[in-house]
Amino acid sequence: MNERQPVKRPGGRAARIGAAVHQAVTDLISERGYGNFTVGEIAARAGVADSSIYRRWGNLETLLTEVTLTRLNAVSPMPDTGSLDGDLRAYAAQVAREITGPDGPVVLHLAFALARNGGQSPQAADSLRADRTRQIQSMLDRARDRGEQAVDATDVLDHILAPMYIRVLFGMGPLTPDYLDRLVDRLL
Repeated sequence: MNERQPVKRPGGRAARIGAAVHQAVTDLISERGYGNFTVGEIAARAGVADSSIYRRWGNLETLLTEVTLTRLNAVSPMPDTGSLDGDLRAYAAQVAREITGPDGPVVLHLAFALARNGGQSPQAADSLRADRTRQIQSMLDRARDRGEQAVDATDVLDHILAPMYIRVLFGMGPLTPDYLDRLVDRLL
């Protein structure tokens, strides 16, 4: 018997549904905050059946975790300016654009809510931290290959990303180029 297997296409129906559901989650969090909407409301906003969401994600927390990780990890390639100093400054600017963009603060608030809410959240936090660490480590490895003395990836998380995230989460002012430069200067 020669059964034909469905062809998976990037950008096909599944991708459109995923994008619509992710946007619906982001919009609802922006409007109502974490924990103030249901899978049914997400489905209605995305134009899909509730069963589609449950079939694909299983539950609301899994969906929220995926949205968070997808949004926070959707970064352009790590900068390669030829120096660690230049790479760190370019990376800080890139992350600042991500987290201050239209959905950035909402996604950071979601990440924070998931991290303190139990359930699958420890895995989500571990996954986000591991992804960010891998990205940073590739930049640091390049610097070492060039003969530069590189810092530890955890130091980049602690001294550049964490202050930026906190500043955005608590509305402590803009992430100006001068502020980003000071973060990099203190680290180096």
